[in-house]
Amino acid sequence: MVRIALGREAEEETPATPTVWYSPLSPPPPEAVDGDRAPVRVYADGIFDLFHFGHARALEQAKKLFSSTYLLVGCCNDEMTHMYKGKTVMTEDERYESLRHCKWVDEVIPNAPWVITQEFIDNHKIDYVVHDSLPYADASGSGNDVYEFVKSIGKFKETKRTDGVSTSEIIMRILKDYNEYVMRNLSRGYSRQDLGVSYVKEKQLRVNMGITKLKEKVKEHQENVGKKLSGMQHNEWVENADRWVAGFLEKFEEGCHIMETAIRDRIHEGLKMQPIKNNSYLTEELKEEMNEEELYSDAC
Repeated sequence: MVRIALGREAEEETPATPTVWYSPLSPPPPEAVDGDRAPVRVYADGIFDLFHFGHARALEQAKKLFSSTYLLVGCCNDEMTHMYKGKTVMTEDERYESLRHCKWVDEVIPNAPWVITQEFIDNHKIDYVVHDSLPYADASGSGNDVYEFVKSIGKFKETKRTDGVSTSEIIMRILKDYNEYVMRNLSRGYSRQDLGVSYVKEKQLRVNMGITKLKEKVKEHQENVGKKLSGMQHNEWVENADRWVAGFLEKFEEGCHIMETAIRDRIHEGLKMQPIKNNSYLTEELKEEMNEEELYSDAC
């Protein structure tokens, strides 16, 4: 509820405006006034997964094609995108909402078609369609350009891509440092089930986290000690260094032992729950954990 005070009158209660995500997405386009020409209606479409500044720059170019532009942006739904391009990180509703908050966009068109037709152009009174010049295959499977029809009728305008950023590039960065991001989220309270990692993988990463923290503490301690070296005898430094290295190795060995014990207990627990005549009865998870135990034991 929202309270509004008018002068010295008592406060009145008025119902709060409900939050509605996708309807309406934008005000209606302005009409021509006093003989002035109406804004040029420009249409841009795409998937816009993990909406980034490369998307925003393309939409900025579209918005600035003419001195007065009304920019409509079509976004394909999940079903169509997964069929023709692949799985997205964001849902269709999240992608629609991301576009809605881009300042260059005047109107968002959900469930946009994969291939633009004359009927779609007429229904939305589109003057021009914009996109980068890279060829995109249509739904026919013949490798035809998805914008072939629009180009044939002279309604296509080209935008420039932003080098160095794309949805695929962002996903590759995450995959490249996958373990680091899993460790990051484990330390923030996410469970292994939330992250889709196995029991053994979680234990490995937690041991690695502990070893990393220990290394950082040792390094910090060495730096602090290094500041005092000028007043320390050589023999005293050697004695302390040996103690620190021994302590680190002891911690590392302890971590490996804990890890190996946890893996063995986990496998034995699974074996007790299900009689096993041969390896064909092993669950996939147990097979994975047994393999990881061997690899981890060798590493330690």
